[in-house]
Amino acid sequence: MADEKFKNCGSDGQSIGNCPFSQRLFMVLWLKGVTFDVTTVDMKRKPDILKDLAPGAQPPFLLYGSEVKTDTNKIEEFLEENLCPPKYPRLAARNPESNTAGMDVFSKFSAYVKNSNPQTNENLEKGLLKALKKLDDYLGSPLPDEIDENSADEVTSSSRPFLDGQELTLADCNLLPKLHIVKVVCLKYRNFSAPQSLTNLWRYLNAAYAREEFASTCPIDDEIHMAYSSVAKALK
Repeated sequence: MADEKFKNCGSDGQSIGNCPFSQRLFMVLWLKGVTFDVTTVDMKRKPDILKDLAPGAQPPFLLYGSEVKTDTNKIEEFLEENLCPPKYPRLAARNPESNTAGMDVFSKFSAYVKNSNPQTNENLEKGLLKALKKLDDYLGSPLPDEIDENSADEVTSSSRPFLDGQELTLADCNLLPKLHIVKVVCLKYRNFSAPQSLTNLWRYLNAAYAREEFASTCPIDDEIHMAYSSVAKALK
């Protein structure tokens, strides 16, 4: 199956821009092992073809035959349903909790970096830390299939590399691009990084960066810095 996906380009008009939704779909396609073409789009000079394909919509788009999909969730659902076994692997998480783990991190991050009031900065940072700690706790808690009910030894922790186990799933494709943005932006504009004491979170990030499907689809830091230059507020 070959398809074409349109996404925002970087500041140079060609490279990968900062878009966690596009990266999410890149990862899904890569993990599925399909052949696909990517067309980057300079939204300042949007080509006429997009006006006809998806008027008023923003990339990423999925063009499959004559069908155009513009909603990221719908695109992911389409790929999971149509790129299925035996030819393609299933990527859905087995544990529903994996799909919602870390879901509040990005909203806490957004409030933190958009704030310009020094008096509220500490509480907003604590809010982000609390969300990161919650994610760390999930990554460190054993999943049902890690617990052997017939064993006398009680399993109290997990050392799994990813949200749902040993392999990347759709849950990771959704969360990791956002975590990467959080990591890059917080360091640049708040001189903040997740504490090393969050060992499960750092194990997760390091395992992800070691995977080509994630590392090779990340935009460069400068693209992320540029995207947030007018969003991240200086404390006054």
